[in-house]
Amino acid sequence: MLLLELLLVFQYILGITATILLPITPTKGGVVPLPQKSETYRDFFVIRPSVFRFKVTGYSCSILDEATIRYWILISESFSYFDLEKKSQLHKKIWKENVNYLGLLDSLSVHLENDCTNDEMPHLHMNENYTIQLDQTQQVIRSSSVWGILRGLETFSQLIYKADDTYTLIVNSTKITDFPRFSHRGLLLDTARHFIPMRLILKTLDAMSFNKLNVFHWHIVDDQSFPYKSSKFPDLSDKGAYHPEAAVYNPEDVEKVISYARKRGIRVVVEFDTPGHTLSWGNGIKNILTECVGIADKFGPMDPSKPKLYQFLNDFFQEISEVFPERYVHLGGDEVPFDCWESNPNISQFMKSLNLTDYSDLEGYYINKLIDLVTKKKLNSIVWEEVFDNGVELSDSTIVHVWKGDFNTTLYKVTEARKKALLSSCWYLDHLGGVQDWINYYRCDPYDFSGSDEQKNLILGGEACMWSEAVNEYNVMSRVWPRACAAAEKLWSSITPRDNTTITPAQIENMGSRLEEHTCRMNRRGIEAEPPNWPSYCY
Repeated sequence: MLLLELLLVFQYILGITATILLPITPTKGGVVPLPQKSETYRDFFVIRPSVFRFKVTGYSCSILDEATIRYWILISESFSYFDLEKKSQLHKKIWKENVNYLGLLDSLSVHLENDCTNDEMPHLHMNENYTIQLDQTQQVIRSSSVWGILRGLETFSQLIYKADDTYTLIVNSTKITDFPRFSHRGLLLDTARHFIPMRLILKTLDAMSFNKLNVFHWHIVDDQSFPYKSSKFPDLSDKGAYHPEAAVYNPEDVEKVISYARKRGIRVVVEFDTPGHTLSWGNGIKNILTECVGIADKFGPMDPSKPKLYQFLNDFFQEISEVFPERYVHLGGDEVPFDCWESNPNISQFMKSLNLTDYSDLEGYYINKLIDLVTKKKLNSIVWEEVFDNGVELSDSTIVHVWKGDFNTTLYKVTEARKKALLSSCWYLDHLGGVQDWINYYRCDPYDFSGSDEQKNLILGGEACMWSEAVNEYNVMSRVWPRACAAAEKLWSSITPRDNTTITPAQIENMGSRLEEHTCRMNRRGIEAEPPNWPSYCY
């Protein structure tokens, strides 16, 4: 009893002496990711959604037309329409008499300088540059591409904030010149360990567009399940998915994801990881996996010695090349367990016939045949770093995806070999780090290695990765957001130079304030982002 009382007293003392966590003050009209160049002035416009419109003054196409409607709805529905229209009028005299008041912003010109087509697809080197001018002389978003217009519309929507009276929408006089730091800014979502419903994939694409991410890396299948419903090989999902109907992505679903992403300037790069991570494949297609001998696992990676395997892969990736318009496909190649290959006498005999003495050479043999067959289908390849580490000879068009520790050394080696690279090592969203762990992601940088300018030119960008071993439909959104926002900013914004990637305390403080506002903004838009910092309140 005495011990219990002492513990209670000790807990009480700790409670008194503990640091009080005070709220971080959010910005007003702070943009995430930070634009490359931005000038903001005290002068301001007032926006009333009931009268505000986007006015297309240049070229147009369905992507642009739908985007202006989508952003008008976002702006209107992100705040209480009733409060804005009725209660803001009570404060009209106050803001009209303000010396910085520029007037009511009833329209914003959207000027696309070059033509766009209704079937245009986002691609690796698309132009996403844009400018915004909001002053007494002009109120306009300009870009030479529809993809830049999309990024400009997102930035404009973030410039709008509630005035202190909370009922008036304000946008300050602003000039912005903006463009991405990297061309490949991705989010990997694993839909195999836990099935992620379509509604959440589409919501993920929305959230990506709010953060200017432009690659949805769809890790669609793995050992545990095969939810991709193949038209040529229906047994893959019929026998490999968690449920053949409720837990699959049928052709209509895939088409919807691609279309939904396209309208937001997002590429869909699908991953079919082989030769490892393929147990679910073997449920639907017999005799393509290695039979393990004398070890616990019954089956292991794909069996490179079987000619039938390559005919199947040829037919399967022919379908993939027709279903997915993106010209890059992720082929995986990570974490291949060699013990099963080593246990199988047929594999040993096959290696002997090819004068292969190392199992990494066997993996190289398989990967090269796979890359060759997808290349003939006019697809470019992305592979995980083990493929490079194991000495597989890769073409210059193949991208190496770095994910393991000591990424600084690996990036140096990959680019020294004149290969293009992506970074994910320090952006694994399944690795939790406590309150404000977004700071860990914010310190990560793809240029953080001692390479030459020529080497750093080979860094295409990177991806935040949401592996789903411990994530399902009920926590995936809060696990990804707003932590992925930190990676998104580092991939878009040039907040540090190439040769000095150290983030300052002032930059962390600034991002913390902007992220506070941005998280509330995403919450209002229906994204279940968790609080980024300490105790707070969304106004």
